[in-house]
Amino acid sequence: QVQLVESGGGLVQPGGSLRLSCAASGSTLDYYAIGWFRQAPGKEREGVSCSSRRDGSTYYADSVKGRFTISRDYAKNTVYLQMNSLKPEDTAVYYCAAGIPGVACYPMSYDYWGQGTQVTVSS
Repeated sequence: QVQLVESGGGLVQPGGSLRLSCAASGSTLDYYAIGWFRQAPGKEREGVSCSSRRDGSTYYADSVKGRFTISRDYAKNTVYLQMNSLKPEDTAVYYCAAGIPGVACYPMSYDYWGQGTQVTVSS
């Protein structure tokens, strides 16, 4: 079983950048698909970006394409989400999650979750 801990959230002005980290323990992330999800107040949790271990493919929600980048550091057993050109509508609690390789980027497809980190984009 894998445990996940997110960090790197905070308050940033529109147009700014943040890098979220998701450190794993208990198992290597090599065996899992990894996803970043977010949930804004009053809204459902949505997939932001997911990385499939099986074929190396990545998914980005249309709202973040060209601005966000998911990456893995296998040596550190850590996954990152680089977020650039942030907008107020990116404000949410961001979660990383691990699931079976090849699953789609939907919250219900992921089995292990971190506690979340708050990202607030505001001037």
